[in-house]
Amino acid sequence: MTSMADERNQTEANDTTWRTEGQDATPGAQPAPEALEAKSHHEVEQRLAEALAEAAEFRDQFLRAKAETENVRRRAQDDVAKAHKFAIEAFAEALLPVKDSLELALKTDTPNVESMREGVDATLRLLASSFEKNRLLEIDPVGQKFDPNLHQAISMVPGASVTPPVPANHVVSVLQKGYTINDRVLRPALVTVAQG
Repeated sequence: MTSMADERNQTEANDTTWRTEGQDATPGAQPAPEALEAKSHHEVEQRLAEALAEAAEFRDQFLRAKAETENVRRRAQDDVAKAHKFAIEAFAEALLPVKDSLELALKTDTPNVESMREGVDATLRLLASSFEKNRLLEIDPVGQKFDPNLHQAISMVPGASVTPPVPANHVVSVLQKGYTINDRVLRPALVTVAQG
């Protein structure tokens, strides 16, 4: 609701507008339709200009956000590619001393059985240490319950026929050790299982 003072101010403003346009106006007279059209046309143009400016700002924000998203995606792809490329680097670095040890053993002019055994034992310890550092762990399940996720049964034998007796569905012997890497089976252990 408009107050009487507001209506009076509006009427005076309309009178001033008509006078400045060179038309005679008397207080309380209705403005000409052309003046209303001009006033509303100007208002529409102003609103259109504001809307266009706002749309341009939103478009700029959208393009910036899209570019930032594309940059993040590209950086993530590069990180994954580098991770794949260099994932084995730490493991390879851990294996270098093993290779050095084997080469040193081959350079020995007159190896005897005892020194060869000591060298092989030392090399095996280096290899086991490298595996452990890289979370490559042995599966050696003698006496454990058979687990098809970790073991592969090659044969079955009566549990009572082995010394000491082994319960049914337990591993009697390991033909080949298995390995896990980061809790994932790399190779299952090849085992003989006791029958029940």
